[in-house]
Amino acid sequence: MAAFTPTSLPPLAQSLAERLLDVPGVLGVALGGSYATGTATPSSDLDLSLAYELARPLDLATLTALCRELDDGGKATPAAPGGWGPWVDGGAWLTVGGQRVDFIYRELGRVERSVQDALAGRVELHIQVGHPHGIHAHHYAAELASCALLRDPSGRLEQLRAEMHEYPSRLAAALEAQYGWAPEFWLDAAEKGLKRGDLHYAQGCAYQAVMAQVQVLCARAGVWLLNEKGALARAGGCTGAPERFAERTQAALSILDLAALRALAAEVSAGSPAPDR
Repeated sequence: MAAFTPTSLPPLAQSLAERLLDVPGVLGVALGGSYATGTATPSSDLDLSLAYELARPLDLATLTALCRELDDGGKATPAAPGGWGPWVDGGAWLTVGGQRVDFIYRELGRVERSVQDALAGRVELHIQVGHPHGIHAHHYAAELASCALLRDPSGRLEQLRAEMHEYPSRLAAALEAQYGWAPEFWLDAAEKGLKRGDLHYAQGCAYQAVMAQVQVLCARAGVWLLNEKGALARAGGCTGAPERFAERTQAALSILDLAALRALAAEVSAGSPAPDR
């Protein structure tokens, strides 16, 4: 499920995970984001998820001391759990040896519920700053399925991940039901907005139409969608995606070409529904 084998993991990620496990309350550490999916560039941040649980709170004083020791500027200060919003939770931004590093909290009870939501095919979308489409209730499950587990001494994270040895068929069907019909609706709304001279509204509708197509394409292919960054490329690489999906969508969005977006939506709609895995 992870893009990296243990021997190819970034050495900095391994060493940081070892240090983080010494912080009281940290139950496990995982490498996520672009480094875990194999899409990292030289400018990418190193994203490390810190698993904790409410019954054993993170020792913020110890974590603060560690962050300031590691940070090149010596000033990194971790937020309290929940300080970054209900779904991003909290964490810290550091620069370690010139490499930007993000520590991100993940409460284990919520990760467990997210896995159950994914397996049951429950689709819920929540508002979160930094995520223009929003965050789904199965977001933590997607992260767990895609990450590289660096430290998991109790084995609880690996146990949870084993429950999702395949992309859940119920989730694929639910996402298709939720989003399959939506592009046409959003594009009709965008067209009406343009006729009223309401460009802001029309642009928002066009974006939602595209994200609905992205959700459908990824669900059909059994590809976890982690966030909106790189979503077009991820969907465009899925089996069954329209030819040059990302390139054509970018071009249409750049000039708000609703006819081109409708053509893409029709191609996505004509594709095969998610198979029963």
